[in-house]
Amino acid sequence: MALMKVKFDLKKRVKLAQMLWLMYWFSIMAGVLVFSMGLFFKIELRKRSELMDNNESHFVPNILIGVGLLACCLNACGGKICYDSLDSTKFVKWKSILNPFLICCLFFNFLLIVTAVMCFAMRIPLEFTLAEGLKNGMKYYKDTDTPGRCYMKRTLDLMQMEFRCCGNNNYKDWFEIQWVSNRYLDFSSKEVKDRISSNVDGKYLMDGVPFSCCNPSSPRPCIQQQITNNSAHYSYEHHTEELNIWKRGCRDALVSYYGGMMNTIGILVLIVTLLQIAVMIGLQYVNTSLSTLVNPEDPESESEGWILEKTVKETFTDIMAKMKAMGKGNQVDEGANEEAVATVS
Repeated sequence: MALMKVKFDLKKRVKLAQMLWLMYWFSIMAGVLVFSMGLFFKIELRKRSELMDNNESHFVPNILIGVGLLACCLNACGGKICYDSLDSTKFVKWKSILNPFLICCLFFNFLLIVTAVMCFAMRIPLEFTLAEGLKNGMKYYKDTDTPGRCYMKRTLDLMQMEFRCCGNNNYKDWFEIQWVSNRYLDFSSKEVKDRISSNVDGKYLMDGVPFSCCNPSSPRPCIQQQITNNSAHYSYEHHTEELNIWKRGCRDALVSYYGGMMNTIGILVLIVTLLQIAVMIGLQYVNTSLSTLVNPEDPESESEGWILEKTVKETFTDIMAKMKAMGKGNQVDEGANEEAVATVS
């Protein structure tokens, strides 16, 4: 017994084909949107690629770009099929490839679901790659004269100002690295000598942060040097006072930004998936209703359409039986080849 069988006359078939043709155009626009979102996300990642520990983060936007292009191609083909189905003489040329096309659509829907899951799950690997990338980027902040790293200071400063963040986890991360270049240090100064000699690695560490960590909304002039020294500033207590630098770490800020973007794209991909499933089911009805015309020479005759020719259980049983038959066939072929080889020997 066929699954979800529906009776069609000419009027119903025409309305279904016209509605599907319109839905396919919406699907093409959705494919363009997925492609655009993937391209936009890739550009956003490229902007801060220096702060990424690897290039694996570009895998998802590349998949989105590919899925968007594939959606446009498949839906354009599906729209053409629906348009030609209005004329039974034109539809004849599509009969032989329609079943393979529907199978391709089924696999494409599975690919869309996998892509949506990857979008939602990307937050976890992104957090790890940003943690290591920001850590390394902060180490290179002072290397403004080193080729390949001369723009790191500018990149980090712009990022901290744009995302209102400071450091990797928080502003204290700047206390653990030397972010001032040696060329700007007075080595004849006792303070500089003491700080360098007190560090095992001979680095100039201080309880200060770059200017880009300052919060411009704070009423107090920015305290970016000697942040933990209460006596260095008038009426100041760093443990209790609301600091006028950003307290949020840049890793958290960037993960929230990219994570929110990927969640939005993931929801979009799921909506596209539902739309693709709807048009695939509609195209199956068009296919079966035209294939079961009572009188193929009379387009006005009645017909029946269905999603599956048998029930889900029967269809699954048939598929498993065919797979087992193919497996046995391969074993027989292998056995015959071995016997042939033995006979020749």
